[in-house]
Amino acid sequence: MTRREFVTGSEAETTSLGYRLGRRLPSGAVVLLEGELGVGKTAFVRGLAAGLGASEDDVSSPTFTLVQEYRGGRLQLLHADLYRLDGREADDLGLDELGRDGVVAVEWGDKLQRPPDGSLRVLIVDLGGDSRRVALEGPDALVVEAAAGPPFAL
Repeated sequence: MTRREFVTGSEAETTSLGYRLGRRLPSGAVVLLEGELGVGKTAFVRGLAAGLGASEDDVSSPTFTLVQEYRGGRLQLLHADLYRLDGREADDLGLDELGRDGVVAVEWGDKLQRPPDGSLRVLIVDLGGDSRRVALEGPDALVVEAAAGPPFAL
């Protein structure tokens, strides 16, 4: 397991970090996003979608639909929001099964009692103003690939 931390100074930079990750994610990847309400999880997923080749303009928080699907890129993106679920309900969704042919991004991923093996954890912390600390933690190759390139590295 590898952990890398970044500081972003705007929503656009948080989205850009998601984009860099999305360009490198393999089929079957599961990205678990954690952080307080309004911290930028959906902005990060917009970047993931763009990095996968889907339209970031289509991405919105799926709080009421649980799972949204975005196509049009090199891989399908399934975007889930577990905010309204408890741990047992979240685990029963079978998100790891849904995304075998694409990528699954899960907001409030810390609600999963049994996260899928090999998941990439993205923890976003509000530093005040528009600044965020974004920590990527997971399989070495995914974290190293996402960390490649400018800027944001701590």
